Amino acid sequence: MNTALNDRETEPAEGSVDVAPERRTDEGQASPLHPDGTPGPQWRTAGDSVDPPVKVAWREGTLTRAKELESLAAWSTRGDADLSPDERAAMGALRTAIRQHLAAARTAATAKHPRREGSRLERAMSNLDAAEADMLQLANAGYALGQLPNILNHVQRHLRPGDPRRNEVEWLAERLGPDRSKDASGTTTDQHEQRQELRKREVNEHRHALVSAYRAASSAALREQTRVRSFRNVIVLTTIGMTIVAIALILIGALRPTAIPLCFAPEDGGDFKVVCPTEQSAEMPVDPSPPSADAEIDAAIRDTASGLDIALVTIVGLTAASIAAAAAIRGIRGSSEPYGVPMALAVLKLPTGAVTAVLGLLLMRGQFVPGLSALDTSAQIIAWAAIFGYAQQLFTRLVDQQAHAVLDGVRGGDKSKEPAPSS
Repeated sequence: MNTALNDRETEPAEGSVDVAPERRTDEGQASPLHPDGTPGPQWRTAGDSVDPPVKVAWREGTLTRAKELESLAAWSTRGDADLSPDERAAMGALRTAIRQHLAAARTAATAKHPRREGSRLERAMSNLDAAEADMLQLANAGYALGQLPNILNHVQRHLRPGDPRRNEVEWLAERLGPDRSKDASGTTTDQHEQRQELRKREVNEHRHALVSAYRAASSAALREQTRVRSFRNVIVLTTIGMTIVAIALILIGALRPTAIPLCFAPEDGGDFKVVCPTEQSAEMPVDPSPPSADAEIDAAIRDTASGLDIALVTIVGLTAASIAAAAAIRGIRGSSEPYGVPMALAVLKLPTGAVTAVLGLLLMRGQFVPGLSALDTSAQIIAWAAIFGYAQQLFTRLVDQQAHAVLDGVRGGDKSKEPAPSS
């Protein structure tokens, strides 16, 4: 498709809207005809090529949908023969608006601003939605009647039960359900055609309500997409924060091994030894007097603690968390949303596991867990680090549940049965 975008060698400026010129592929070629046989507005013709492929899935979908809407608008819009000058001017304005919205959607899909991917997606969605709403306002009654099931599904997915706009569409869809009179015995073709004309007339009478409900549902869908993007951003920022905490713990352990020691001092028959993640001391006699015993243990910890203790524990916790993330894949249904929420959730588990491994051992060293205050060997410390690293699933599971709720809201899963919120 030779759009204004493809005719340029440089990318359009931010916020600009390209309006495709009305032109013919061949001199004297007639414009497309409406279903009623009247000439339609001059749009791009079938001879124009489709936009070249792009790398991102939502961009490809935007370009495809824009081309489809362009063709549908040329085919389904009403003729101007029986319209007043004011109505013709209004329809001309709608046609211009459709072209502008489709050009803006193409601009959002083809512009190269990776840091603004979310805003580009929302710009493309909102302009496609606006073009579809304008086309429903401009289209002939037959097209609007055929789109009624799609409008009903769209409204039910994104508007809550009890919404007046949803109620109006549901009432009209029930009233203008599938015409089965042609299947009844004794029904003539003329009667069937009369029934179709009545349905089209009623669609025209309620057209504004249909368009209003459709636009409201599209706006709700866009807000749901924005909510997904915001939730994804929170997960990413939390992941970055947990990663910084894990790195800080490793640096503190490397620079000052005794600042956060992960060592234990089990006693056996009056002797004690210091056990750290990477080393352990020989058994030493313990002085029964409290001040002397504490001083001896502290000195042994200073001699045994290593700068690699916390680093080793975080690596073990991260490894256990990666296993938990891999196991959690079985519960992921995948998502058609472009923001990669499942992937962000999986990455969040890794630094969280590293931090919980360190914190868990600190709680054990502080005798927070009765009966597990003194581990006997370095292998036991590493084993408990793996357990605490995997245990991050207890915390991130709540985030997983919230993510499923957010994604279900985008898919319309929470709109079919929820009552409207009371004011």
